[in-house]
Amino acid sequence: MEWSEGMLERFYPDYKYKAVQDIAAGFFKERGIRYAVLDIDNTLVPYTVPEPTQAALEFLERLRGEGVQFCFVSNNRAERVQLFNQTIGAWYCARAKKPLRVGIGKALAHFGAKPEETVLIGDQIFTDVWGGRRAGLMTVLVEPIEEKETLFFRFKRRLEKIVLNRYESTKEAANHV
Repeated sequence: MEWSEGMLERFYPDYKYKAVQDIAAGFFKERGIRYAVLDIDNTLVPYTVPEPTQAALEFLERLRGEGVQFCFVSNNRAERVQLFNQTIGAWYCARAKKPLRVGIGKALAHFGAKPEETVLIGDQIFTDVWGGRRAGLMTVLVEPIEEKETLFFRFKRRLEKIVLNRYESTKEAANHV
């Protein structure tokens, strides 16, 4: 299947990192980012880990230290998001329906945030990146911490690989770390 470049650009992240911990200190401030919309599963912790890891907590603490307010917007069930968020106490939207703007819009409304001062960080192109771009947010794609082995996710990751290969061959990939 031949996809045109314009068709694929909607799926290109603004930045790509191996993990959230690789995002440099000062990254958000330098770009005027005051708010972060965060995915949980395979972005902050493996999807099999119900509570925040030390690495996730350190990243969230770093956001706070940089003056970035954050929330969780997840397509997962409320019970899963509540359990993860129990010790953190951030605002969240479960069953967010990404890439639709519903959950992301609720997050922006909660903060009273403008899209241009907000980043969405996630591990999936067709939910996180596309949803963030549709809402006008800066997007950061991280590599999934752990691969899901379902047929659906294997198929989806294969399609994502096509998009990423195209992305990495473009000028936008200059932001690829």
